[in-house]
Amino acid sequence: MDYPNDQAPGAPVRHGIPEHGRIPKYYAVKARLDGLIDGLGEGDPLPTERDLSEQYEVARETVRQAIRELVLEGKLRRQGRGTVVAGPKLEQPLSLASYTEGVRRQGRTPGRTLVTLDRFPCPASLAAETGLERGESVWHMERVLLADDERVGLESTYVAVARVPRLDADFDPDSSFYGFLHQQGIAFGDADERIETVLATPREALLIGTPPALPMLLIHRVSRDSEGRPLERVRSLYRGDRFSFTTHLRG
Repeated sequence: MDYPNDQAPGAPVRHGIPEHGRIPKYYAVKARLDGLIDGLGEGDPLPTERDLSEQYEVARETVRQAIRELVLEGKLRRQGRGTVVAGPKLEQPLSLASYTEGVRRQGRTPGRTLVTLDRFPCPASLAAETGLERGESVWHMERVLLADDERVGLESTYVAVARVPRLDADFDPDSSFYGFLHQQGIAFGDADERIETVLATPREALLIGTPPALPMLLIHRVSRDSEGRPLERVRSLYRGDRFSFTTHLRG
């Protein structure tokens, strides 16, 4: 009778990670950690790399690689010098609903930190994409997106100064821009969106507080008001380990 190598009569008892042909050893460690995570709660600390390497009888680099993948998948997150269990991903609807509404639906508190707010003449590329007039004055507002004070994204908004001339004076950067537009009597009509995956640039990673080259979800949106006039162009960058997007389809 054929026996697996570690179960043959006389084989030594092994408590670590067995060899599985060509399956990388870190993958088996990752599976063990997945099971460990299931028994822990959000924010609970993971044992140290040293303890895990001794428990699974593998090199610390093997444990480190398994943890690295679980961080990228959003199941773990770095905290100080350790690693803790991450919370569930935020589900953001693909609709005209604002970021604020989407985060609140998850029972989280939305927030934003202003990076920059300035104005400049609309370049040809932005005019062609949005329907704005080339050379007309445009606001550019960049904000870090927060959920329960955790940095989760970066948003850049472009809107004609003529639509909201007192944006710099009347708008609270920590609040919903869509709510502000509604207060100004501006109603949304429709929008076009495009989604792609990208890697965070060094600057984006610094602003969002993530490792460089972290996979991100990038959404480009060009919206119009209820009368079909150009309204805004938004570039929203979301952490791939903290967000998933949902939509409802009907036949």
